[in-house]
Amino acid sequence: MKWFNELLLPLQATRWQAVWSRVTETRNDVAKNPTSPFWVIVRKEVSDHIHSWRLIILMGVIVLACLGSLITGLLHFNDFVKVTDPEDAFFFLKLFSASGSGLPSFVVFISFLGPLLGIGLGFDSVNSEVSRGTMARVLSQPIYRDQWLNAKFAAGLLVVAALLSSLTLLFVGLGILRIGIPPTPEEFLRIILFILVSICYVGFWLNLSILFSVKFRQAATSALAVIAVWLFFTVFYGIIVNLIANAIAPSNFAHPQQIIQYQQFITNLLRVVPSQLYSDATTTLLMPSVRSLGPLSSEQVVGALPSPLPLGQSMLLVWAQLTALIAATAACFGLAYYSFMRREIRSR
Repeated sequence: MKWFNELLLPLQATRWQAVWSRVTETRNDVAKNPTSPFWVIVRKEVSDHIHSWRLIILMGVIVLACLGSLITGLLHFNDFVKVTDPEDAFFFLKLFSASGSGLPSFVVFISFLGPLLGIGLGFDSVNSEVSRGTMARVLSQPIYRDQWLNAKFAAGLLVVAALLSSLTLLFVGLGILRIGIPPTPEEFLRIILFILVSICYVGFWLNLSILFSVKFRQAATSALAVIAVWLFFTVFYGIIVNLIANAIAPSNFAHPQQIIQYQQFITNLLRVVPSQLYSDATTTLLMPSVRSLGPLSSEQVVGALPSPLPLGQSMLLVWAQLTALIAATAACFGLAYYSFMRREIRSR
């Protein structure tokens, strides 16, 4: 019997190798094809976004606008680079803030067109499913209601992240080909942080549009509501702040401390707007010479060296703006989540 067992050992080893190989293949298949309903819905939503004419048109407009700003920045690049500039070590970042020939910079285009991208991806994410009757059918399956809403937001944010990352890296690549000098490691880290801040900024408008999509049953109504909010913050809010500033402006003979308090009050009013928070954060990240985002007294200015801030200090300077953007995004998502969980989804 001993010789018989020795004869079976190779066969048993081969059998266990085959079983283990099958288990490994099964695990790989599960990893490649997750069976979680959340990821199934995310893949479906991403596919719908990619194949929609809405995203193609928005993406075309954003790409053309950003390429125009890149061409303008490259044509006027020599005008922005100076030998005595303390930011001379960060001259590659000037491509993102350079403007000329009537075209805004890359950052301004993202600040203006980014909300339209978020609005376009989310204004009919819920009410369109209700009007077609597909939401009740999907949620009648063993799928949690919050998984469905979370997948809607995750899919939109993935599309936004992919688009902004690709566009920014394309911008960087074309800049390297034209200038011939790659960015330094700190410049590259600042560009990565700029991408993350831009994703958070567009994510706020995506969450706001999803909130209106939950609140209103018609897609046209939710689209008009969120566009009205965007127009108010973009156009009318600045006019209102200017009226308030002119009404409470101190006299020319006021105490310097009173003037500083007045300027801080107006600055805080402007920071209610998400675009102002985004502008402050991106300006500080892409322009290391920015040492303050508010008014400074003469005592604070005296003795300050005109040198760029390191990355850590720039992050500390804009930490409040980043926190406010993330908090606003989380608040919009929380309101949408609360409203959707309390909503009746059965067909009437």
